[in-house]
Amino acid sequence: MKPQILISATNAGSGKTIFAMGLICALRRKGFRVQPFKCGPEVSDSQLLTLSAGHETINLDTWFASYTNVQHLYNQYGEKADVCLIEGNGGLFDGYKRLQGSSAEITKLLNIPVILLVNARASGYSVASVIYGFKHFHPKVRIGGVVFNQITSPAQYAFLREACADAGVDCLGYLPQNIAFKLPSKHTSITLTTKKALDVQANLAADYIEQYVDVNRLLNGCNRNFPCQYTLPYSSDIETEIPSPSAHPIKIAIARDPAFNHIYPENIARLALNGKITYFSPVYGTELPEADFIYLPGGYPELFARQLHRRRKIMDALKAYAENGGRIFAECGGMVFLGRSLTVREGGTAYPMSGVLPLDFTAVSAKLISGYRKLIYNDVELKGNEFHYSNVATSDTSLVVTQATNLKGGEVELPLYRYKNVIASYGHWYWGDKNLFDLWK
Repeated sequence: MKPQILISATNAGSGKTIFAMGLICALRRKGFRVQPFKCGPEVSDSQLLTLSAGHETINLDTWFASYTNVQHLYNQYGEKADVCLIEGNGGLFDGYKRLQGSSAEITKLLNIPVILLVNARASGYSVASVIYGFKHFHPKVRIGGVVFNQITSPAQYAFLREACADAGVDCLGYLPQNIAFKLPSKHTSITLTTKKALDVQANLAADYIEQYVDVNRLLNGCNRNFPCQYTLPYSSDIETEIPSPSAHPIKIAIARDPAFNHIYPENIARLALNGKITYFSPVYGTELPEADFIYLPGGYPELFARQLHRRRKIMDALKAYAENGGRIFAECGGMVFLGRSLTVREGGTAYPMSGVLPLDFTAVSAKLISGYRKLIYNDVELKGNEFHYSNVATSDTSLVVTQATNLKGGEVELPLYRYKNVIASYGHWYWGDKNLFDLWK
């Protein structure tokens, strides 16, 4: 038995992330080890939870992985924790197809209760009907309690607490309205300065939670058997380790710094089965580690274009490595770093990049492009998420080996490029249950 919590809300933008960060901090002050999880594919919120918890947040996504794989990840990473805490995505029942991909699907799959965060700004007694609706909408989704956010006065909270009681749901407390609670844009890198600011906000939220939320009652109400039981049909392939592609462990180099940090931890865990991992920083470093395989994950290189273009030694080493047949897998921002140039501002400098791929990139007037994607190459199916603020300005279509599709199977403008042994695309792919090296068959 251990407390297992899924924090969700009536709608997106209700303050789930800052509440989750604050609750993690409050629990750590009590001496609990909290394992954070995040519903869905988003990496930005996962990074924030990781900062509060002090260790990696694990994404739980039923588009990427099977039900068995999601349950396996939850049990595996939650085993050593005192408390398992999941931050939901969007509103509780918001999925890519009705409940599919929603927080409600995850709470059913893991059989854990929901703490519903309700943004009470300008709310009155009518909130009772909203809470009542969430409680009764789906019989297998259990609302374990409600926490109100953006409360303007104790009088307002007393009024809303009565509404909660009339809806038949426990009211666990509230967070006062505070303009200091403003998380950075998702198009922001987690630098040291950003980390310090986020730490201040998380601890302020923890102070409020300790003062205005009944944390002990919240934990007691969310106490559940652990581990979760697997849903039938059970898929035994999660217990099959991916074999090493060679008789000897290989050397793996992974870019990881503020410009390249959109990484699913399970991808790294799978890579680690194949050899020794060394991390390097294109932003701050000068040397490319000796490697048999290089992984360039996603991120926002457009925020560091000036620093990156000065790292000529690393970029030249990448190009030489690629020209000599070295294997590189690049996702999103990692692919941008392999291009010829990156333009950040209208009329601004086209910063030279590595020049491995004959592609030019621009962040000028770029809008967010996002959505679930799937592609198949060399009989390997990859599922992932497209999420980027830059675009391809000039391209070489002769390098395109396949195109991705969306949830409905329709082709989208998301090519997979291959040059020699370099494979790259704008997708953030989940391959924690795949042998990535089969792409080079």
